Amino acid sequence: MTDAPPNAPASRLTQADAEAAVRTLIEWAGDNPDREGLLETPARVARSYRELFSGYEIDPLSYLEKTFEETGGYDQLVVLKDIRFVSFCEHHMLPVVGRAHVAYLPTDRVVGISKLARVVRGFARRLQIQEKMTAEIAEAIQTVLRPQGVGVVIEAEHSCMTLRGVNAPGASLSTSHLIGVVRDDPRTREEFLRLVRG
Repeated sequence: MTDAPPNAPASRLTQADAEAAVRTLIEWAGDNPDREGLLETPARVARSYRELFSGYEIDPLSYLEKTFEETGGYDQLVVLKDIRFVSFCEHHMLPVVGRAHVAYLPTDRVVGISKLARVVRGFARRLQIQEKMTAEIAEAIQTVLRPQGVGVVIEAEHSCMTLRGVNAPGASLSTSHLIGVVRDDPRTREEFLRLVRG
């Protein structure tokens, strides 16, 4: 299932188009794309970008479709911490590297934990801003699983801020998106935040 992002172009450019663009950037930077060390760089970069932007090829919600109703009466938070991800800033196309913490309070079904990590990766492997990605992950879980509540916290370092511009190495951005009882019930919210911080 393909979930094209809003405003996506109707037709897909080819590998050759991507390689030509990389050659142009190499020349613009001041180097010769025909020198030995750079001859295969355009192809390598295009293949790398295909992998790094693979989130455009899938619908992250589809990962949540297979659920399990045999929960043994489990009615507490399900928390998956430290999901490592790499994304790209949509403003500078530079890496955003971080960790996501995802939780939900099930109603009558749960999902395999690897699927939560896949949802994070599906949204991360696109041009993104962290705030939007945080909300997308939470809303996807809420939409498909219909739990009592969802919590997502993301902490990430943005290369567009640490490698250029303000040049602030080590600075990280934290964002959160809370839904349902994870937002509205102080005890559940505190439990989620304590588990994430712990």
